[in-house]
Amino acid sequence: MLDLSHGDDAAAVNDLRSAVMRLGRRLKHQRVDESLSPTEMSVLGTLARCGQATPGELARREHVQPPSMTRIVALLEAKGLVTLEPHPDDRRQKVVRQTEEAEAMLEESRRKRNAFLAGLAAELTEDEWAKLRAAAPVLEKLAHL
Repeated sequence: MLDLSHGDDAAAVNDLRSAVMRLGRRLKHQRVDESLSPTEMSVLGTLARCGQATPGELARREHVQPPSMTRIVALLEAKGLVTLEPHPDDRRQKVVRQTEEAEAMLEESRRKRNAFLAGLAAELTEDEWAKLRAAAPVLEKLAHL
């Protein structure tokens, strides 16, 4: 069990936080479209992973308030990256879908960021790379808890 009063656990949590934040900042700089905010990119990524969603569902998944998501969706729609369609079961709601342009942009962004990470990973030893590969599912789990 994790014990933050224990020096080794507290140090490991601090090191993990610091490393994840630094790496995340470096990855954010590997953007394909500088006109999109990190939040807009995140919403497009959520749509790519989860498929169509209502603005309310997106707000919950992105941990933002519904009025903020409404503004984000409007910006993405104005840029031609999402469309709003009638909800199949509830006429009061809309469903947000990403466009083919958004899919292509996300694919290019993934390619660029993967190439960046691959370049960094090439500097690791075989043992370090094996540990990182083994840690990837755990980091993925942490990201979604």
